[in-house]
Amino acid sequence: MADLGQPAYRTSQVWEWLARGAGSFEQMSNLPAGLRSDLAERLPISTLAVDASARSVDGTEKALFMTADSRPVEAVLMRYRDGRRSLCLSSQSGCPLTCTFCATGAMKFGRNLTESEILDQALHFRRIEPVNHTVFMGMGEPMMNLDNVLAVCERLPEAGIANSHTTISTVGWLPGIQRVITEGPSVRLALSLHAPNDELRSRIMPVNERFPIADVVGACREWRHTRKRKVFIEYLMLGGVNDTPDLAHELADLLLPKNDFKVNLIPFNPSGTGYEGSSREAIERFRSILVSRGIHATVRLTRGRDIDAACGQLAAKAAA
Repeated sequence: MADLGQPAYRTSQVWEWLARGAGSFEQMSNLPAGLRSDLAERLPISTLAVDASARSVDGTEKALFMTADSRPVEAVLMRYRDGRRSLCLSSQSGCPLTCTFCATGAMKFGRNLTESEILDQALHFRRIEPVNHTVFMGMGEPMMNLDNVLAVCERLPEAGIANSHTTISTVGWLPGIQRVITEGPSVRLALSLHAPNDELRSRIMPVNERFPIADVVGACREWRHTRKRKVFIEYLMLGGVNDTPDLAHELADLLLPKNDFKVNLIPFNPSGTGYEGSSREAIERFRSILVSRGIHATVRLTRGRDIDAACGQLAAKAAA
C-alpha cells in the first residue's frame, strides 16, 4: 500500500475482506476502483496455489497446495452435522520428526511455512463457507514453527474462529510446550502421546528419545494449571502395539491422580506404514478401562479416510 501511495488503513480494509471470505480484490467495494485494479495486477490473492482437491463421501474436503517455491502442503475442511466446520492446518511442508505410523513423517521434509502460508490455508476454505474450529494437526510439528503458528492464532478470530475453538497439537516438542504456558492467545493444547511408557513410545516416536514422557506430561500439567484448560491426549490405536488392557491401566496411572486430561482414542487410518488398526472391541475395551479408572475418554469420529485426509494420512500424494 505504501508503494502505491495509499494510506495505511487500506491494508486493514483488505484484510477485513479476506477474513470474510473475499476471493478477489474486485469484491472489495470500499476500495477505489483504480486501487482494486492495481492490486489485482500486482498481488496474488494467496501465497498458495491449489494443485489438487478432493471431497470425501462424508463431506470432508482436502486441498493440496503448492508454495511459491514448489513445496507441497495439505489442509482439510471437516464438516459435521452439528454445524461445526473444522480446519486441519499444516505448519510445515513435510515433517522432520518421522513418527513411524504417520504418512507425513515418511515424506521428505521441506521447511517451516510462513505465517501467510499457514493463514492462506484457512482463507482458502473460508472462501468456500464460514468456518468455526481449527486444529494445527496437519503436516508438521506446530511447536517447531511456533512464532508463525501463534501469529496465525491471533488472526483467526477475525476469520470466525475463536481462540477457544483453536487447538495446537504437538508430539511432545518440549521447548514449544514450555513457551505456550505463558505465551500467545488462550488456545487449546493436544498432546499426541500414543504410548504410556518411554520404551514403547521411543520405538514408535523417535522424538521421545529427546523429550521423555515424564518431562512432556509434566509441562502439559503446568500448562493446564496456568491456562485453566484440560489437555487433550491423542492416542492412536495400533493393533497389537499399544492397545492392551495392561497399557490402558498404565496410561491411567500416568494421567492420574489429578484429572488434567481428556483422552481421545483415534482409530488408525491406513497410511502405508506397516501398522494395522485395533479392532473395535479392543478400542472399546481400552476406553472402558480408562473410564473405570476415572479418565474422561472418547473415540474420535474418523473423517475423510477415503480421500487420505484422515489423521496420519496427509502425504501430498496428488503431487506425485
